[in-house]
Amino acid sequence: MLIRVGAVSVSLDLLRTFLAVYRSGSVTRAAGLLGLSQPAVTGHIKALEQALERPLFDRVPRGMAPTAAADRLARRVAVPLDSLEELVLGDSGGPAEVFGRVVHLGGPAELTCARVLPCLAPMITAGLQLRVTLGLPDRLLSELAEGALDLVVSTLRPRRRGLVVEPLCDEDFVLVASAGWEGEGLDRAPLIAYGENLPILRRYWRTVFDTRLTRAPAVVVPDLRGVLAAVVAGAGVTVLPRYLCADELADGRLRLLLDPELAPINTLFLVSRAGAANPAGTAVRRHLLLQARTW
Repeated sequence: MLIRVGAVSVSLDLLRTFLAVYRSGSVTRAAGLLGLSQPAVTGHIKALEQALERPLFDRVPRGMAPTAAADRLARRVAVPLDSLEELVLGDSGGPAEVFGRVVHLGGPAELTCARVLPCLAPMITAGLQLRVTLGLPDRLLSELAEGALDLVVSTLRPRRRGLVVEPLCDEDFVLVASAGWEGEGLDRAPLIAYGENLPILRRYWRTVFDTRLTRAPAVVVPDLRGVLAAVVAGAGVTVLPRYLCADELADGRLRLLLDPELAPINTLFLVSRAGAANPAGTAVRRHLLLQARTW
């Protein structure tokens, strides 16, 4: 089957392969999802690039990075291809069947509240039933493996058998203080931390300053939203994921203390069970994988 993309007609198989690489970020993972060899996937991508006369991916150490052309193509073809695939495979007879089943989703509290739930709002208003469990990755992944959850957003890459792991997005970290912060220098400033052992702060200090952070935190809040609130109020300095404090940085309630060339990032993963047959869960998974590229 040929599909018209602009002035060019391309094979449906090439577009399916493109979407699998785009969503998984890897030729290897796309090959596994499609049941194809890696050379076949690479050949499909090259053929599509030749047909469209533009590069779609850059090879990077962590897989395949989409170009701006790939982003535009994915936005254009994702929904029609997903709908066609559901029709051909018989996964769904229509919205009522897709959204008539509950999707059980697990994830970290901060990202789930700040990004995942707003992202799924259009699907919820269309009839999606969602039940959310917040917590740490080990417990959530165990519940996923046992069948209690359909999808998990994980800050760790799981190694369990029977789970399908797909990169969701990267979160980068920023060193921030309140806009009116006039306290001590960084070596004496009160540290507002997520945990007693300063997990995020220690990593930032090691990556950016090439030194080990040994000071005790002034405040420990086991929720990054609480850390954010304390820093906005002027209690001290901290390191936060950029997505969580983007609004505060934009409106001036927070200021960036440093803009290093190399800041730590953390890859988040979307995890599902191999062979799981919940059409609504499949729809949520596809939507998150596509939309998370803009987070």
